[in-house]
Amino acid sequence: MTHNTGMLMPRTATLDGFASETADADGLFLSELEPLTTVVVRTRNSVYRIIISERTMVRGQGGHYFPDMTAAHLDGSSVGGSLLKVAWIGVGLCMEISAGGQRIVTSPVSAISTARTIEESMGTDSPRCH
Repeated sequence: MTHNTGMLMPRTATLDGFASETADADGLFLSELEPLTTVVVRTRNSVYRIIISERTMVRGQGGHYFPDMTAAHLDGSSVGGSLLKVAWIGVGLCMEISAGGQRIVTSPVSAISTARTIEESMGTDSPRCH
């Protein structure tokens, strides 16, 4: 017998809801990026510069927890709960990053861009030295 508790659950709190909400969302899979690609991720509270190493291994800087470039594992994106879209960064979702024995959950992502050079990722137009 099933009891109706009258409790409403957000659609993203269910596996089906999370899958359908993230299926068409703007974002990128880390596996589709070449090593050394720089990804700039703006969240509600911070800006992160992430350099892809291999698979989900990254070096990242930004936010409160990463003032300096730090080796980390970008686990994926979530709504801040137990459902995680692995190795993916999605607009509207929180990045989950593991580094130094800690799991960091960012504020929701508002924009993602990739850059080919450090100058592009830092937003400067300075010429590159050769």
